Amino acid sequence: MDDLEKAILILFDVSGSIDDGLKKKAKDYCDEIKEKSSICSICFKKLCFSSIVEVRFWCLQTLQDVIRIRYASMSPEEKFFVRKSVFSMACSEPIDDENVAGVLEGPAYIKNKLAQVLVTLIYFEYPLIWSSVFTDFLPHLSKGAVVIDMFCRVLSALDDELISLDYTRTSEEMAAAGRIKDAMRQQCVAQIVRAWYDIVSLYRNSDEELCTSVLESMRRYISWIDIGLIANDAFIPLLFDLILVSEQLRGAAAACLLAVVYKGMEPQSKLSLLQSLQISRVFGLIAEDGDSEFISSIAALLSGYAAEVLECFKRLNSEEAKGVSMELLNEVLPSVFYVMQNCEFDATFSIVQFLSAYVGTMKSFSPLREKQLLHVGQILEVIRTHIRYDPAYRHNLDILDKIGREEEDRVAEFRKDLLVLLRSVNRVAPDVTQIFIRNSLAGAVASSPDRNVEEVEAALYLFYALGESISDESIRTGSGLLSELVPMLLSTRFPCHSNRLVALVYLETVTRFMKFIQENTQYIPMVMAAFLDERGIHHPNINVSRRASYLFMRVVKLLKVKLVPFIETILQSLQDTVARFTSMEYAAKDLPGSEDGSHIFEAIGLLIGMEDVPLEKQSDYLSALLTPLCQQVDTLLKHAKLSSSEEAPAKAGIIQQIIMAINSLSKGFSERLVTASRPAIGLMFKQTLDVLLQVLVVFPKVEPLRSKVTSFLHRMVETLGVSVFPYLPKALEQLLVESEPKEMASFLLLLNQLICKFNTLFRDILEEVFPAIAGRIFNVIRTDAFPSGPGTNTEEVRELQDLQRTLYTFLHVIATHNLSSVFLSPKSRGYLDPMMQLLLYTSCNHTDILVRKACVQIFITLIKDWCSRPSGEEKVPGFQKFIIEAFATNCCLYSLLDKSFEFRDANTLVLFGEIVLAQKVMYEKFGDEFLIHFVSKAFAAAHCPQDLAAQYCQKLQGSDIKALKSFYQSLVESLRMQQNGSLVFR
Repeated sequence: MDDLEKAILILFDVSGSIDDGLKKKAKDYCDEIKEKSSICSICFKKLCFSSIVEVRFWCLQTLQDVIRIRYASMSPEEKFFVRKSVFSMACSEPIDDENVAGVLEGPAYIKNKLAQVLVTLIYFEYPLIWSSVFTDFLPHLSKGAVVIDMFCRVLSALDDELISLDYTRTSEEMAAAGRIKDAMRQQCVAQIVRAWYDIVSLYRNSDEELCTSVLESMRRYISWIDIGLIANDAFIPLLFDLILVSEQLRGAAAACLLAVVYKGMEPQSKLSLLQSLQISRVFGLIAEDGDSEFISSIAALLSGYAAEVLECFKRLNSEEAKGVSMELLNEVLPSVFYVMQNCEFDATFSIVQFLSAYVGTMKSFSPLREKQLLHVGQILEVIRTHIRYDPAYRHNLDILDKIGREEEDRVAEFRKDLLVLLRSVNRVAPDVTQIFIRNSLAGAVASSPDRNVEEVEAALYLFYALGESISDESIRTGSGLLSELVPMLLSTRFPCHSNRLVALVYLETVTRFMKFIQENTQYIPMVMAAFLDERGIHHPNINVSRRASYLFMRVVKLLKVKLVPFIETILQSLQDTVARFTSMEYAAKDLPGSEDGSHIFEAIGLLIGMEDVPLEKQSDYLSALLTPLCQQVDTLLKHAKLSSSEEAPAKAGIIQQIIMAINSLSKGFSERLVTASRPAIGLMFKQTLDVLLQVLVVFPKVEPLRSKVTSFLHRMVETLGVSVFPYLPKALEQLLVESEPKEMASFLLLLNQLICKFNTLFRDILEEVFPAIAGRIFNVIRTDAFPSGPGTNTEEVRELQDLQRTLYTFLHVIATHNLSSVFLSPKSRGYLDPMMQLLLYTSCNHTDILVRKACVQIFITLIKDWCSRPSGEEKVPGFQKFIIEAFATNCCLYSLLDKSFEFRDANTLVLFGEIVLAQKVMYEKFGDEFLIHFVSKAFAAAHCPQDLAAQYCQKLQGSDIKALKSFYQSLVESLRMQQNGSLVFR
């Protein structure tokens, strides 16, 4: 063993026993050898004399690299030597009288690498330099299996490396592939096809592995060679014979037939080809038990054939051709439907795509023929098969663990396309679809226990999906079989109703068809039973129970007054649910999503909050709910003052649940009812508010509780209207205590709601709280940009950014609701300057254009509110000077000169419109004082030409705001080009 062989063995070592230093030395030595001018001779010598496979592989890889990289610089003699030596190895011929047969007897990866070396030569030399490579190879096939196998590897490598469009190709590779294919078609394809036929015929019984290689390489070439060489009286019968007789070769033969089926052709010729295949010969094979791989290949063949026939039907216009297409399709479809329901097959064939296309052809037949109606039923059967869950995941899906969640998500995604297909089927054959769903429901109930859950769920999902695909009007009138199907759904008791998936889809389906119940009120008791018994709200699975509560709330919203006769029954049935919601055990259950169970209180609120309920009854119902809840809160608060810190979280958890319950309950009561028509009801909510505000005193630092009380205040603002005012000072004061940035943002949202609802009526309260808010916020947020870069995107920074964003909205709401005088109250004046600096910086620099727009709008409003016309008395000393010298110059000019101000962006254009409007307002309020300063100072600093400045003055003094906006944009763009971005923001 010489040094090169040793180095190669070290290089290929995977045992981990050789240290990195030695490996690097070995690599450097091998790389040094590669650079030698005699490298090709060295490699061929090693291939002749070394029996070490690693050495052979390295030599072949090196030869491929040398040819690929150095071909252009190689001498004609060297090219001839390489060509002759590589070809001799491939054909099992000696090189310079030295035998290299060992290469072809080596492992598959050595032979594949040799094939790649030969293909690299073909890339450079065929057909211009080495035109006879294929015709020279063919006579050597008579040497037997070893050379035939090598020939197949060369053809496959040529496809992989150059021809196949399954890989991304460079333009040079595409050109080379075209050149090679053209030459092969002209010169040798016919002989190669003849060789394929002879080899398969000769070796089919003695060397099935070799025949499989031949068929595999042939499959790759069918797409671009003359189809007549394969689709003829010799080859097609041979392929069918192999499929029907040879267990080992039938899969490869089926793949070749599929390549024939997929051959790109003009549609009339394609139809003739498909007709000539007589594909019905293989229909019986798909039902065989046995080799699943072969069944998959037959499934792919039949589905591919059907798809191509369908394509012919769509593309051909003559009645005769359409008739032939439909005949072939009708012949193959039963087998295709069987395949779709029972076989695994190539994922590249889209079942939904094919069936959608087929259903699309049915639109041209009206009415549908008997055969097509039969096919519709089979398509629905396919849909039902594919939407079914796998029973193997039943337990995971029921308890909804990680595996169950993943499976549920996968099926939900998969069902989307099938739902689209169902809609198409229902459009062309609504009666057949509804009959199928009725039979599915009946069949599912009677199905065996081991399949019952999945069968029932699939049948119910089909019914639900039908509801999604038809109009509300069709549901309301009970068109077709719906008037039979909905009562059937309500009256059927499924044995597997305790299963989570079945219970959920059942309730969703009942809710989907609620418009039918609106018109057919005789079924309301059945609906109520479905939601109130163990199928719904009383289901043992908490996920189902909570979802049922939400869906029941939607049902109540829809049926409303029609449920008045059932209120007593409903409330009685929900007593335990209401009590359980505020229990320790329930409060501790944290489930993901928004369905926390509180929707049941919203449903009760909607029921008892109607004016159709007599006042006395309404008061009794509400009192029966609110009184015990308030007493429970009262007791918990008293105990909280005395109990240990360990017990506090549990008590806070229950209080949280109670506030959520009362909050949801109140949604059913309108402001008009509780303040005007039935003030006694309003009084009950005020008393409740009084109790719940105590929570802020006892638990001042428990964020979830503060959040829930804030949410309840939002609700009471809408419910009680102005009568909430007496409670606000105390509530707002408590919420301001200990508030973190996140809570402060929520607090500002509450104030925004109050301002928007009550406008100037809220002025006195706002004047009281604004100084405390401003003091707190300006103490924690920056008046310039937040830091950026690694490590700055912390939760604390994000909360401060969110608070700052909410502050801009808050200031905007104040300014635009005639409350700007609040900023000028004696206690608030001290915050005016930081507020102005923040608004100025933001209006010029904030990354969010909509935030900048809001700040500019605030300035416009303040100018209008605080500044009289020219020469009037100054309401806010220094404000006018600040606006003219700082705001006008920086925001209205300098910020626009920055190239980040993108005029092509829609939001930026809206901001620009506000900036132009601001200039108009400044001119109206400040007159020439603004204009002279803006033109002489700001424009001058930006080197604005005199003529443009004069035009600006003229446009600003005119009345056409559109003309001013258009001119100012062109002025800014011309200044930008002039400045070339050199102006620095001041």
